[in-house]
Amino acid sequence: MEMDNLGDAEEAHMLNGSVSESLNTDRATLDDGYEAEEPASQEQEGFLQHVSSQKTHFTDFEGKTSFGMSVFNLSNAIMGSGILGLAYAMSNTGIILFVILLICIALLSAYSIHLLLKCSGVVGIRAYEQLGMRAFGPAGKILAALIITIHNVGAMSSYLYIIKYELPLVIQTFLGLTEKTGDWYLNGNVLIIIVTILIILPLALMKHLGYLGYTSGFSLTCMVFFLCAVIYKKSVIPCPLNNSTSTEHFTYTNGYNATEEQCKPKLFTVNTESAYSIPIVAFAFVCHPEVLPIYTELRRATKQRMQNVANLSILAMFIMYLLTAIFGYLTFYGRVESEMLHTYMLVDPLDTLMLCVRLAVLVAVTLTVPVVLFPIRRAIQQLLCPGQDFRWWRHILIAICLLFAVNLLVIFIPNIKDIFGVIGATSAPSLIFILPSIFYLRIVPTEKEPLFSRPKIQAAIFASLGFVFMIMSLSFIIVDWVTIGKSNVGGH
Repeated sequence: MEMDNLGDAEEAHMLNGSVSESLNTDRATLDDGYEAEEPASQEQEGFLQHVSSQKTHFTDFEGKTSFGMSVFNLSNAIMGSGILGLAYAMSNTGIILFVILLICIALLSAYSIHLLLKCSGVVGIRAYEQLGMRAFGPAGKILAALIITIHNVGAMSSYLYIIKYELPLVIQTFLGLTEKTGDWYLNGNVLIIIVTILIILPLALMKHLGYLGYTSGFSLTCMVFFLCAVIYKKSVIPCPLNNSTSTEHFTYTNGYNATEEQCKPKLFTVNTESAYSIPIVAFAFVCHPEVLPIYTELRRATKQRMQNVANLSILAMFIMYLLTAIFGYLTFYGRVESEMLHTYMLVDPLDTLMLCVRLAVLVAVTLTVPVVLFPIRRAIQQLLCPGQDFRWWRHILIAICLLFAVNLLVIFIPNIKDIFGVIGATSAPSLIFILPSIFYLRIVPTEKEPLFSRPKIQAAIFASLGFVFMIMSLSFIIVDWVTIGKSNVGGH
């Protein structure tokens, strides 16, 4: 009888252990999409210890940012100065071809984020640089950090360039001045320093990216106002316009004349500028350096929850991009400038509505700079002091040095458009296509997904597409330098 009781107890214990192991395995499967491996080796035991301690190494706190604020932050990271060039891209591809291109880039961007989140879930890491470390060792970590730094410094510089050249014109118009004077408040170099110290730096000194959700929401509101103005202007600006036409004081200057034939929308078109449409659209969706920091700070963070944040953000920006491009193109057709706001100013430099729109765009790009700065600071910290506890002096020092360097770049280099073209043609495809794919191929274990499995074949093709895109973009830029002497590539 006693032996029977012992046997029953042992059987019950084994059953409980089996159920517990099954629940743990199911939980791991739900979290990461892969079954949990038994820690049968020292390497696996070390890996599990690494996962359990990753919160102290890669996050300073438990995620507290809500789903909505995360969507605002990621949408603000996606939204860039590239939106001003989308109507120009449509004019050089046609409506149908542009819509196909926009859909493809949006889907590819979402797939790229899916690969990043898969890698992050497998190894328990939520830092882009540490994914590079896990995949290729120190060389991978350095490569990822450098690409993120180069791309985001270029993005910050492009935003400050918009402030440098647009803010003096806005102030000049508000003051009713017909000519630019030598006063300090009309000096773009002085104005970007003032804006950096008074607005950008205080926001960049915040400890957590999640706090910028409020400014990101306001920034997106400014861009929605820009979109509404573009839609409204389609109904009040007639086509064709010529120098003798006057409708609500809208007249083209600088010989901007349009005929009836030029006012017909084109569904498909190919010209010498069509090749630049792909970089313009692709750069407008670059947000990948910000994905993992936002994932780190997301409340109740799971892979699926963060993927939903990314999908919703990309969908919202896709709608904004599409509407901006369509209504901007249907207003000016083939006459739209590569920077759309400039086209409206050619129609009427004193237009009050478009003046407010320019001011709203200035506010939007100003509030975007701190969001872009966060991944650069994280990359520098991962290179110089990985695993160290948070220190306010280091947090502040890196922000000040970065903003100081970017301001110097914007002030002393008169035209870095071509440099931005090269940076965009190399860093953007690396962040969207190449790095997420090769990380996925290296990090996801072959026993879970063999090298010739469908997901890994797709990732390999995705990486190859990135290399093709990079070579093609650089080739067009070089040809443009040789034949025209300037680059027309727009960036994020």
